[in-house]
Amino acid sequence: MTNPINYIEHHKKEILQTYQELHAIAEPSWQEQQTSRYLQDQLSAAGLRITGFTGHHGFIAEIKGHTKGVIALRADMDALVQEVDGKVMANHSCGHDAHSTMALYTALALKNCEMDLHHTIRFIFQPAEEVAEGALQMMKEGVLEDVLFLGGLHVRPHTEVPFGKSAPAILHGSSATITGTITGTPAHAARPEEGNNPIEAASFLIQSLRQIRLQGNKKFSIKITELHSGETSNSIPASARFTLDVRAETNETMDALLAKARHIIQHTAALTETEIVYTEEGYSPAATENATAIRLAQRAIGSVLGEENVDVPCISQGAEDFHFYTWKTPDIPATMIGLGCDLKPGLHHPQMSFNTDALIYGAQILTQLLLNADQEL
Repeated sequence: MTNPINYIEHHKKEILQTYQELHAIAEPSWQEQQTSRYLQDQLSAAGLRITGFTGHHGFIAEIKGHTKGVIALRADMDALVQEVDGKVMANHSCGHDAHSTMALYTALALKNCEMDLHHTIRFIFQPAEEVAEGALQMMKEGVLEDVLFLGGLHVRPHTEVPFGKSAPAILHGSSATITGTITGTPAHAARPEEGNNPIEAASFLIQSLRQIRLQGNKKFSIKITELHSGETSNSIPASARFTLDVRAETNETMDALLAKARHIIQHTAALTETEIVYTEEGYSPAATENATAIRLAQRAIGSVLGEENVDVPCISQGAEDFHFYTWKTPDIPATMIGLGCDLKPGLHHPQMSFNTDALIYGAQILTQLLLNADQEL
C-alpha cells in the first residue's frame, strides 16, 4: 500500500498541470460549470461517489468508511471578475484554483492508496464563495449531515504566513455592506433654503459614523466607500446613494457595530429631515476558534513541514464564507489552514501569483489532517 503523502510527492507534475488547467478555465460565482465538470470527471474516474445538486455546480465526492460519521474537507471553485491587463475577465486571483487542486489530489491520494478509513471522507466542492453565498447553499443541500469535523485551506499573502510554513487557523473577521438612499428636497442652487440637500445629510452621516466607539478592544471599522448624487452644478439634488463597508474582528463586535449604525442612520434622518432607506447585505461571519480542530491542524502541519514550521493562527482583515459553516453549526470542530506560499502582491490583485511548490505540501497537509481526524474523532 502506497503512503498517501508519498503519492502526492510522486504526482507533483500532474498536480502542477491540474492547477494550470483549472487556472485557465476560471469562472465567476454560480457559473463554475467547466471547473465542476473537470473535477468531477477526475474524481469519478478514481472511483469516488459523486453527488451533484440542482440549480448550481457545487457537488460532493465521498470515500466510504466503516461508520456513518463523516470527516469533511471544503474547497471553493469560483473566480473573481476583474480587469486584467485592460480586459475584464474571470480571474483566479484569490487562489480557489489552488484550493480545488489540493483538495482533488487529497481525494486521489486517499482513494488510490486504498486507506482503511474509519469514517467516510467527504470532499465539498463549493460554488460562489466570492459572493458569500456558496456555503449557505451547500448547507441547504445537507452537506454537513453526519459531519464530525470540517477542514479547509486558503493560500496566504507572504506578509501573513511565510513560504514553507502554515498556520493552523485563519481568523478572518466579520464583514457586511450597507447600501442606502437619502432623499431630500431638490432646489435651485441659488435658493438652497427652498430645498433640503441630501449631500449635506450624507456628510453628517459620515461624520457621525466616525464617532462610533464600542466597549472592549476588538478591532472594527465602518466607512463610506461610495457616494453618488447630483447631475448639475447649479441644482440641489433630490437624492444621494451611499455604500458603507462594515468590518469587525468578532461576530459580537459586528452585532454591536451594526446596532450603532442603524441608530445613527435613523438619527441622521430625523435630524436632517430627510428620508433614509437602506439595506444590510453581503454579511460574512467571523471565524470561531476551535481548540480540537486547531490541534489536529497543528499536528498535520508539523508532520509534513516539521514542528518549527507550524505558524501561529493567522489574523486576517478579510472575510471568508467558510465561516458560515461554523456560525450555523458551532458544534462541529472546524478550521481553515493558512498556507504560506510566497503569495504576492496580494490576494485579489489581478497579477497575484505564488510559489506553486506549496501545492504539494498543501495537499500533503490536508491529507494528513483528514487522516488525523479520522483516527481521533
